[in-house]
Parts: sequence; C-alpha cells; structure tokens
Amino acid sequence: MNLNLKNPLVFLDLETTGINVVTDRIVEIALLKIHPDGREEERDLRINPEMPIPEQSSKIHGIYDDDVKDAPTFKEVAKTLANFLEGADLAGFNSNRFDIPLLAEEFLRVGVDVDFKKRKFIDVQAIFHKMEKRTLAAAFKFYCHQELVDAHSAMADTKATYDVLKAQLDVYEETEYEDNKGIKTVPIKNDVNALSEFSSYDRNVDFVGRIVYDENGVEVFNFGKNKGVPVEKVLREQPGYFGWIINSEFPLYTKKVLTAIKLRMKD
Repeated sequence: MNLNLKNPLVFLDLETTGINVVTDRIVEIALLKIHPDGREEERDLRINPEMPIPEQSSKIHGIYDDDVKDAPTFKEVAKTLANFLEGADLAGFNSNRFDIPLLAEEFLRVGVDVDFKKRKFIDVQAIFHKMEKRTLAAAFKFYCHQELVDAHSAMADTKATYDVLKAQLDVYEETEYEDNKGIKTVPIKNDVNALSEFSSYDRNVDFVGRIVYDENGVEVFNFGKNKGVPVEKVLREQPGYFGWIINSEFPLYTKKVLTAIKLRMKD
C-alpha cells in the first residue's frame, strides 16, 4: 500500500558513537524523503563526530575512525540537512526514542534550531512492537517476506523501515487493537496523523520524556523526586531546581523546553 501523504515524509536512521542522546554523536545519517506524489529523494552522509568511535559501536555498524576522518562535521552539513527536512514529517525505527532526540541535540549544538515539534512522528518500531513485538530484521522478514541484507547499514535500515511501514498498512488495515484500558480501535490507517498518534508511547513535552503531559494536559516532571509534579509548581516552590537541570547533563532540548515554561510563567 502506498502512503497517503499531505506533507513529505522523511524516513531516517542514524549510526552513532553510542546510545547516549546527550554525549554521543552521529557518524552516519540516511534520509529517504517520500513526497506526496510518490517521488523519492535520498541523502546518505558519513559524519565526522569529532570524537573517537568506541570499538563496540564500530563492531555494530562497521564505521571506524578512519572511515570518517575526512568526512564533514555535523556543523558543516547542518543547514543542508535542515533544508532537506523542512516541512516534512518524520518516520523511523525506534526514532521517537533515539534518532529524533539525538538529531535534535546535534542541531541545537551547532545553533541550527529545527522545530521538530511542529512535525508528525511515525515510529515503525512502536507500531511493530504493539502489534507483533519484534526487531527490524524480524519485522522485515515478517512483513516483507525477505531477509534484511546489510543490517546496521543506515540506508539499508532506512529503506527496510519504509518497506515495513507500507506492508503494515496492508496487513493491519482492518485489524482491531485493544489498549491497556480495554478500549478497542482500528488504529492502522493510511494517514500520517493516525499513525503518528498510534506509534507514540507517551505524551512527551521534550523528546526523551523528562517532562510529559499528565492526563489533564499539564506539564509534569517524569523523573526523580518531583515525578508527577507540575513543572510550574516545582519552579515556583523550588527555585534552585531550574538551575540544577540547566547546569547538569540533561539534553539541550529538555533545557530549552524547561526554559520556555519558565519564561512563560513571567508573562
């Protein structure tokens, strides 16, 4: 089934120095843009992370320091990438929890502020895990009836993710899903808004879920001693908490969101 799109949809996959959104860096980025008319564009770039690539990471994706020593830094390609992503919704495999948060951090580090919150996100892994609970290679075999060749090659994984989503639309077009509250729906539809909503595990305010919306739509902290407490209440009653977060190892986007809430309180 081909995708029903109003905006371009960019599938992305990152190969990185590790899995820490705050401290790790991109070594390869693959982007596959699907236009509403079905036209496709690809971008596949090696990136110099400006730090050593740990051996354990290189063993996974096959990219070593020598492979990226002459590659451009993220700062050198950031504006080009931002232009490619302009006006597009985003999709990937585990992208809501890793690829998009890390990519947002990279943009913020080099002063290119891409507002991802205006986009719709489709996480193909979330759909897969909610419906079948497996991995990308298993998903590709299950839905596309093929073995995934070159797994952990960024473009191979990106194209496989695109193929899996199209197959999911065919497989689950009329399939009923029951959530943990016993509510039954038919959520898999050829619609970016519906797929984005279904593939979201939570109601994050920032990308990594340090701040989330509660059942009433109020921003609350989602960690530590103030878990579940409204952010504005904490900022009013514990003025030092803001400074602690700003000066600690939290993602830049989390700090940006928290700063925006604090500034809003002054209006």
